[in-house]
Amino acid sequence: MIINQTFTIPGAEGKPILIDLTYKTGNERAPLVLFVHGFKGFKDWGTHNMVAEYFADHGLRYLKFNFSHNGTTPESPQDFVDLGAFGDNTFTKEFEDLDHVITFVKSGREFPAPMALTLIGHSRGGGTSIIQTAKDDRVDKLITWASIARFNSLWKAEDEDEWRQKGVIYNFNTRTKQYTPLKIDLLHDLEKHAKSYDILAAAGRISKPWLIIHGDEDINVDLAQAKELEERSNKAELFVVTHANHVFGSEHPYTKDDLPLELQLVCEKSIEFINGGGAV
Repeated sequence: MIINQTFTIPGAEGKPILIDLTYKTGNERAPLVLFVHGFKGFKDWGTHNMVAEYFADHGLRYLKFNFSHNGTTPESPQDFVDLGAFGDNTFTKEFEDLDHVITFVKSGREFPAPMALTLIGHSRGGGTSIIQTAKDDRVDKLITWASIARFNSLWKAEDEDEWRQKGVIYNFNTRTKQYTPLKIDLLHDLEKHAKSYDILAAAGRISKPWLIIHGDEDINVDLAQAKELEERSNKAELFVVTHANHVFGSEHPYTKDDLPLELQLVCEKSIEFINGGGAV
């Protein structure tokens, strides 16, 4: 039987972080996977709940959460109803949120603390997870799905002059048809912490086992970024999924009964890696 539990904890600036934990009866003390969503993402996007159940069916606990400033709220976890929070978001706030979630997981207050913790980060969440793993002894293994290699790849360099002049730029969300704001604070935050938030530099410091997974037809984050990460690391193994896009065949909403074949392969390789097998 699949069990789903929901929790809410305070995040950056006291805003709530909505969390859910998925596992199978009898696996209450199984190793735990912590999924970190990407830019314009949220924990219930597309196939994320199906993925959680897939991992649970294979003997793991799977925890995912919404960043406190990702634009959703606990009352509307799948809609960007708080664009003010979205615009106020920074990398520093997301690192603060992730630290709070790991502390919550490791505390054992609401469920048994894991003996082994694996971070899985997608896209921007991959970059965040790389930096977190490089500095956090509480993380045992790292898996990145379609990760970025640098945070400033999330916007066009030619937009920065306008961004500095106007204090805000807008990014069109093709799914919701909303123009989501990015305040200049995001750019200033990255510049202020340029050394600490250097993803490629962090990649070179990781001493934990690391599996990089990337699609060869990813038009959002080119495969070249995955190869850069692999080159910087002495620990990483790169697995390329053929004919796979940035979300490995997923979409939102996702109405099919089975995972896309590309994403199922991603899950299989990830679980094999977590359980100690080879990456390829």
